[in-house]
Amino acid sequence: MALAGVVAFVLALPLAVASAGPVGDGSSRAGRGPVPADDRPRVPGPRRSAPPPGLGPATAFRCGPELSSPDGVEAQTCVLTRGGETWARAYYRNATGDALSSALSLMGPGGRTVQMDCAVDAEDDPGTCETPGQRSAGDPGAYSAVAEFARSADGPLLLRSGSNSGRR
Repeated sequence: MALAGVVAFVLALPLAVASAGPVGDGSSRAGRGPVPADDRPRVPGPRRSAPPPGLGPATAFRCGPELSSPDGVEAQTCVLTRGGETWARAYYRNATGDALSSALSLMGPGGRTVQMDCAVDAEDDPGTCETPGQRSAGDPGAYSAVAEFARSADGPLLLRSGSNSGRR
């Protein structure tokens, strides 16, 4: 069930508590020293912790790098699996000053794809977009997710964030 170094177990992914570290460095903060204090906003990311005993199955997740665009969009995209279901989640922050549209796609084995369109408010608050859970088909490592952010559904792309970890 464990995918070396890229799957961790979590009980909850609280948006307001988690901090994924500096955006744009393309690497994970896990296992590294403290995050330097500065005024830059953080993309909320998954909190890695072992589930307390007796509270049900753990959630496994695989996340891509934290990314940011020069326009002010920050995002990290993950594939999550729990109890035979798989879904995608994008953590984002919109500092553009404009409302955005976002499309989150979960791609699975055999060409299975689920897409969710999400409205992204103009406020500079952390947010999430999530696809519905789907019955898992095969290895969780066979799933990937991509989130795309634009000013409108047919406007130019501001940021594309994927669940690929960069490690193979």
